[in-house]
Amino acid sequence: MWNRNQHTGPGGGLSSGPGGGLSTEPGGGASAGPGGGLSFSLGGGLYTGPGGGMSMGPGGGLSTGPGGGLSMSPGGGLYRGLGGGLSKCPGGGLSASPEPYLSNIPPWPVFVRELEKRGLHDFAELIRRHLPYKV
Repeated sequence: MWNRNQHTGPGGGLSSGPGGGLSTEPGGGASAGPGGGLSFSLGGGLYTGPGGGMSMGPGGGLSTGPGGGLSMSPGGGLYRGLGGGLSKCPGGGLSASPEPYLSNIPPWPVFVRELEKRGLHDFAELIRRHLPYKV
């Protein structure tokens, strides 16, 4: 899991420094190496198996079920309330506060492109409308 909020400070979702969501260091949120946010291997953001950012299974990035990346329920990636991926409140995915929003999805721009590749255009557009930058 990586920080996917909009915070640019140390450890933030938009930080490329150590522990940041855009870090390319091993295990970082934008690393293509094992366990990274852009990795296709076990636990990676682009992994399609259990727990992966591109998994349709429970808790996966493409799951619409509880805790899934495409869930609109509390705790889900598309939930707009407290702690959700589309929430601007501290701890939410669109928050710029230092409180992290941890998710198993790849970085938001990559996630949107992956959704479109899979024909999930409605989800991609919903996320795109809420991001504070153009994707």
